[in-house]
Order: sequence, then C-alpha cells, then structure tokens
Amino acid sequence: MSEISHKLSFREKVAYSFGDFASSMFWKLFSMFLLFFYTDVFGISAAAVGTMFLVTRVWDSLNDPIMGLVSDRTKSRWGKFRPYLLYVAIPFGIIGILTFTTPDLSSDGKLIYAYITYSLMMMVYTAVNVPYGSLMAVMTNDSVERTSLASWRFIGAFSGGLFVTATANALVAYFSETTNQATGFQYTIAIYATVAAILFFLTFLWTRERLAPPKDESNSLKDDLNDLSKNTPWFIMLGANISILIFNSLRDGSILYYFKYYIKDQSLSFFGTKYELTSTVLSSVYMSVWLATNIVGVLLAKPIAARLGKKTTFSYAALLSAGLSFVFFLIPSDQIFLIFGLNVLIGITAGVILPLGWSMYADIADYSEWKTGRRATGLVFSSSSMSQKFGWTIGGAITGWLLAGFGFEPNVEQSQDALLGIRLMISVIAGLGALASFGFMRMYKLDEKFMADVKNELNER
Repeated sequence: MSEISHKLSFREKVAYSFGDFASSMFWKLFSMFLLFFYTDVFGISAAAVGTMFLVTRVWDSLNDPIMGLVSDRTKSRWGKFRPYLLYVAIPFGIIGILTFTTPDLSSDGKLIYAYITYSLMMMVYTAVNVPYGSLMAVMTNDSVERTSLASWRFIGAFSGGLFVTATANALVAYFSETTNQATGFQYTIAIYATVAAILFFLTFLWTRERLAPPKDESNSLKDDLNDLSKNTPWFIMLGANISILIFNSLRDGSILYYFKYYIKDQSLSFFGTKYELTSTVLSSVYMSVWLATNIVGVLLAKPIAARLGKKTTFSYAALLSAGLSFVFFLIPSDQIFLIFGLNVLIGITAGVILPLGWSMYADIADYSEWKTGRRATGLVFSSSSMSQKFGWTIGGAITGWLLAGFGFEPNVEQSQDALLGIRLMISVIAGLGALASFGFMRMYKLDEKFMADVKNELNER
C-alpha cells in the first residue's frame, strides 16, 4: 500500500484489459446487434424497443452510483473492487444468454420477457463494470501509468468488440443452418458468455489493489454525495462522455440497418476481379474496420495527449469526429470505397477519445480527495459507467424512435423517408453528439499542470 506511484507490469496491464474485452463483447452485442435482434428476429416493434431501452436503462443508470457506494464500502482480503470480478462472472454469462433467447410467447409476453432479461443484464453489467472501472484508480496513482492502463483497457475493449463483429454474423449463420436464426443467436451468445466469464476470472487473478484511502477518511454517504455534488469537473466530464456515447450509440445501432436497407448487396472490383458481396458481409467488414481503427486511435491517444494534453486531445478529436460524420451523409450508396475510407478516419478520431475519458476520471477522483480529504473512487468512477448507460440509453432510444418515426418496417423494402432516417442516424444526428462533447470539454479545467500540483500535495499528505 505504501508504494503509491507504482509502475505496472506488462502482465498486469494485459490482465486488466481482459476485463474490458469481456464486457465489451456484450456491449457491442447490445449496441450493434440487440436492436436488430429485437426488431428482425425477436419480433418487437422499433418504437417499443426504443421505449424499453429508455425505461430500463434510465433505471439501470441509477444503479451505477449505488454500486459505486457499495464497492467503496466493501472490505475483503482481495480489496474493494476485485471480488466483484470473481463473484459476478458466471451470473453475467447466464443472463447474457437469456437476453438473446427467443421464448415461444405472445407479443405481449415477449415484450415482458425482454424487459425482464434486459433489465437483469444491465444490472449484472453494472455489478461487474463499476468495480472494474474503479480498479484502475487504486492500482497506481502515476498519471502516465494511468493513461497507459486506460489505453490497455480500450485495446481490450475494442479487441473484444472486434472479436464480436468479425465472428457474430458468421456464427449466427452457421448455427442457424439446421435450426433458425433465433437459435443461432442463442448458441452464438453462449460462446461469448463462456469467454467473458473466463476473462473476468483472469483479471481478478492477475491484478492488485495498491492505493488505500486516507486513514482518517470518513465513509459517510451524505459526505460522499455532498462532495460529488460540488465537483464541477465531474459534471463536465459526465456531459462530455454522455454526448460522445450518444454519437457512438447512434452509429453502432444504425450500421446493420444502413447496410441491409440502403447499401444492400454490391458488386465490387478489386484489381480486375469482380466480387459479389452481400450486405451482411459488408456490414461485418464495416463494423470490424470501425473497431480496428478505434484501436489505432487508442494507441495514438497516449503520445498525442503527452504532447498536447488530455483536454486538448479529447476536444479536437471530438470536433473531427463530428465534422467527418456530417460529410458521411453526403456519400451515395454505390461509393463503397469512400464509405469505408471515411469510416477509417472517424474510427481513429473516435478511438482517441475513449481512454482519455477514463484517465481523466482518475484525475477527478484525485481532485475530489485533494479538495475534501475524502476519497470516493467507486462513486466517482460509477459516473463513468452511468454516463455510458445514459449515452447508450438516449442514443438507443433515439435510434428506435427515429426508425419508427421515419416509417421503418422490418424485412421489407424501405420507403424514402425510412432510408433518409437511417442515413441521418449514422451521420448527422450522431455527429451532433460528438459536437456537444467538444462543447463540454472546452469548460474542463483539470489540465496537466494543475494535476501535477494535486498529486504532489496528496503524496505529502
């Protein structure tokens, strides 16, 4: 506990990344496949799904601060946060499978089943992800190591997402050959659930908690909440992260619809050879390229932030993501190479943002301790999970409602209004979320010089 500014080993950083590999497999299933599964496989209307996302996720978002408070007050021989990686891994996998299971029920019965299983899924996600995110802040207080750890985290996150985008459609098709698409989804998710449980166990085994709270710290819930209510950087970061996650949610949730109904099957020529590519193949490649370029952005985040600072890097990456998204709307459906090329650029700029946000939450936890004399790491970091939930809540609800509002009907030829809505969701409307994130970050004040002074004073204490 005394070795506060701890340099982390390569194995520990990789082990930490395993946790987000596991979580992000399911988060990509939620963001890229779940709406499509509910409308085109499960058989629920887009408007009903949008409303369900809003109701269940708003409720679930309120669980994040509660989980932060609980984990802050957890005492075990493994620390405050690591035990949850051990105990929640198996329930996480089981409920994940149930969420993508299609029971033989009436329309109302299916909707009730979806509400119950999705709500449970979000609750177990919170129970493992809030402690997992908080763990980063107690492994070391070295700012450079935290940025490195956050980058490793998002390498794991995007690798997990890439694993899903590269394999999900193929696995669903394989398992559907002798049964149906609903069973294909269920068997596919069972594979991901098993992998996730194993990786959570490995994160638990190979990481350590090193930072102890101040010895005279008061654990009063009232004091913790009062401190948070006065933490201006926390509110700014909450707004910035919610906005950028609306951007990601709208893009992710629109991809399958964009390719199935707007791009459709295409004939492409590569070096004189013509290939017939289905919309399913094109969407899988697009999603995989999107996540692969996100990883490139994550790798660039640390060197760019070291030169420009976290705030500046975050701000202008968000601004670029917005501008490129606006341009994306103008591309016609037959310009596949241009569509994929712009996807690469948006993917890199969006990838730069995410590890910086997590690293900045660790700074906000330090700032809170410096200002109040009390450390509430779990509560501060629960806001990151809460912002993630609110971002996906708003983005997911908007996606479902826009589909319904523009007249979307599953598995039929779409009207011009419906196609316009799908194109707007993946480009202009998503870009407005990134632009709002840029606006929030212009108000953020915890730059590198300020945080260096904070760290020095905390070490002296």
